[in-house]
Amino acid sequence: MRRLLPLLLFASAVVLGGCASADPEPDGTGGAVAGSGGAVPDTGSGSGISQAENDLRIEVDLGDGVAPQTWTLTCVGSVEGTHPRAADACAHLDGMTEPFAPLPEDLVCTEQYGGPQTAHITGRWRGEPVDLELSRVDGCRISQWDSFGPVLPVPVGVEPLG
Repeated sequence: MRRLLPLLLFASAVVLGGCASADPEPDGTGGAVAGSGGAVPDTGSGSGISQAENDLRIEVDLGDGVAPQTWTLTCVGSVEGTHPRAADACAHLDGMTEPFAPLPEDLVCTEQYGGPQTAHITGRWRGEPVDLELSRVDGCRISQWDSFGPVLPVPVGVEPLG
């Protein structure tokens, strides 16, 4: 038994040594940030620049054969971006409870066509990732589009709600 003890200790040391990081970072953290519990912060890009909490990219295709329009919208204290109604859009989004919640899978919608328009909104809102596709292909999606008010354009020939 006494001969087995050193062998057991050696085997344990080898196994535990294999669990250590083989490629530690220069700061000695093994890639983790101190106090982060091992998590590396999401910087939003490889450049080390973090994305704003309310920072969106909105691409709208009016379905008329013209190239899609792309706008940026940043709503953090001051309003920034290329959106044509940036201040109105930020105020409207701020007043919505969950603006980017997807429609439920089992939602029953009226069969009506609101037009060929589509939109894709990506980025971050209230610190959460956003990736929402919108269209006007049925009653539910028309209502969803219209709920965005000044964020999305009102299609030609359609009266805005409210």
